[in-house]
Amino acid sequence: MSAASCLLSEDQFLCSICLDVFTDPVSTPCGHNFCKNCITQHWTVTDRCQCPMCEEKFDTRPQLRVNTLFSEMVAHSSEQQAAKPGEVPCDVCTGTKLKALKSCLVCLTSYCETHLQPHLTTSGLKRHQLTEPVENLEGRMCTKHHKPLELFCQTDQTCVCMLCSVLDHKTHELAELGKTEAEIQQMIQKRRLKIEELKESMKTSKAAADREKAEGVEVFTALKEAAERGLNELIEEIQEKQETVEKHAEGFITDLQQEISELMKRSSEVEQLSRSADHLHLLQSFSSLTAAPPTEDRTEVSVRPPSYGGTVVRAVVQLEETLRKKRKLLFEAELKRLQQSAVDVTLDPDTAHPKLILSDDGKQVNLGDVRKNLPDNPERFSKSVSVLGKHNVCAGRFYFEVQVKGKTDWDLGVIRESINRKGDITLTPQKGFWTICLRNGNEYEACAGPSVRLSLGSGPEKVGVFVDYKEGLVSFYDVDAAALIYSFTGCSFTEKLLPYFSPHLNQGGKNSAPLIISPVNQTA
Repeated sequence: MSAASCLLSEDQFLCSICLDVFTDPVSTPCGHNFCKNCITQHWTVTDRCQCPMCEEKFDTRPQLRVNTLFSEMVAHSSEQQAAKPGEVPCDVCTGTKLKALKSCLVCLTSYCETHLQPHLTTSGLKRHQLTEPVENLEGRMCTKHHKPLELFCQTDQTCVCMLCSVLDHKTHELAELGKTEAEIQQMIQKRRLKIEELKESMKTSKAAADREKAEGVEVFTALKEAAERGLNELIEEIQEKQETVEKHAEGFITDLQQEISELMKRSSEVEQLSRSADHLHLLQSFSSLTAAPPTEDRTEVSVRPPSYGGTVVRAVVQLEETLRKKRKLLFEAELKRLQQSAVDVTLDPDTAHPKLILSDDGKQVNLGDVRKNLPDNPERFSKSVSVLGKHNVCAGRFYFEVQVKGKTDWDLGVIRESINRKGDITLTPQKGFWTICLRNGNEYEACAGPSVRLSLGSGPEKVGVFVDYKEGLVSFYDVDAAALIYSFTGCSFTEKLLPYFSPHLNQGGKNSAPLIISPVNQTA
């Protein structure tokens, strides 16, 4: 767009009929411009065909031509946005104030894109200092030197210009306003990001809490149902045994009562015969009584209470088995979640005891027979046959797995970076060690200071190590059994943590198998 066209006022973009911005601007033969629809309707409702502006008459309705220049200018003007609340408006615009593109520190005026054009094209105006649009330009100028207030005098607690800083305030402590504002904006942005981070953490925490509650309700509901089912089955079994005994006893009672009736009948008959004076009749009747089959003697019959031995025990064992299965499912799900925090751990040769042999890929370590001649740097263990992993952590979570199959002795865990690695070491949290160990093939301990004996059903072949730095948690898992071995809780971590490995002594070849850092299966 030419410079001349940019000098047109906003009123010249308005149709004189509808008093709004041109729509499809057209020109009459006399040179005036109108909306195409406005001038067409105007001539339709009037008897005379004349220009509404200059009143020039036309014998016939003239052919209207599209004003290409005005169309482009109107389209360009409509693309510019009106100033919104909080934005700096153009000081030149009349009517609708467009958003200012720049402010001139010489003119002390803010300009939209259209009204800014002279400052970009006119040689005299090109020398003016333009800045990002700001309000209250007069209040931002030094009244003494007519320069922008760009500095803040901390001594006098007032805004000053560059000339003030070298004349009246040259010995004072000054701060650049733009820089200070930028720093403040950066601080604001950081805090906004932190708020969003905290909100996201709250969402994540709530989701985790909801998931844990749902799993807890599911598990305990299942256990409650299993316990109720076991109790019902136990009561039913006892009841069935009791009913069998009662039925058996009632049968005996019925038989005995019937025999009592028969015996009482016979007793009455014998008593009547004993009173008879006819001895012949007495002998004949007595003979018929003795000929009757003898009554079975049931006086030795007894009913013993049923044996309930083991009934309750079996029910409890069955409940424990149900609990064991549910617990295993829980640990499997928990282990899957922990494995999502897996990191790639490799052994650090600069920390390895001189007799240790590390594989080329840094994933295996075992004890050799020869002490290598290595630099005795501060990081290296000098007496304990130990080595550290390269991965360190001072925040968040991490997890790794170590194969211990075929070994009779080993130490595993994490250590504080600053531990003393020379001479004898003591595996306790107080000394910066959070470890578990195996001794003599079947003696597992948590090195908690004092040590805690661990009762494991079977020895793990692969151990998972999990650390939550923020929560102060170090946990060990039997990976194949998906079972928790031991957890250090409530730990206070104040520096970097490093993975710790010790394959221990070979024990005459019984413990020569290496410790192997295994890849973690992260499939859900």
